[in-house]
Amino acid sequence: MFCFEVEKAEFGLKPMNCPGHCLMFAHRTRSYRELPLRYADFGVLHRNEYSGALQGLTRVRRFQQDDAHIFCRPAQVLQEVQTFLKILGEVYATFGLTYSMALSTRPEGYLGELDLWNQAEDALRAALESTGQQWTINEGDGAFYGPKIDICVFDALKRRFQCATVQVGTDMAGSYLLRFVSDLLPTADRKK
Repeated sequence: MFCFEVEKAEFGLKPMNCPGHCLMFAHRTRSYRELPLRYADFGVLHRNEYSGALQGLTRVRRFQQDDAHIFCRPAQVLQEVQTFLKILGEVYATFGLTYSMALSTRPEGYLGELDLWNQAEDALRAALESTGQQWTINEGDGAFYGPKIDICVFDALKRRFQCATVQVGTDMAGSYLLRFVSDLLPTADRKK
């Protein structure tokens, strides 16, 4: 992260969109009726990458990232991921891109509850199966905060480049104190 001092206070250039989207979600009480709630951001991000890791247009220090976060109930994850994969397939087909998909599962040192991880991995697996396309498993290669689907595109020389990712943040609600009023609560408790 790029950090610098201004008037004896430390500042940093935004390296990711996740915290901002979480703040937007959490700024007021949310109802289950609002979910899924989808945010998209095309903002500028900065990452203090090592000079030896920089590469062409794929590993840079400043970039525009089309990033989205979908806040949904666990029961909505499968449908949201299926919808995303359908849109992704249509966009990639429009540009003539070939791609591969892989399910990256729980790593050692993961955050969150095992049951939530298992539910998230099952939803991602079912979404991949629903595409009818081949996919692979990257055992233990998920992010520390949740499993993911890694999507790689191929250039004219058949070189593989990581392009899109679908991640389920199994611990985001806990880490960012994200809550919504559930329809499962008794009526008297719904204002909590």
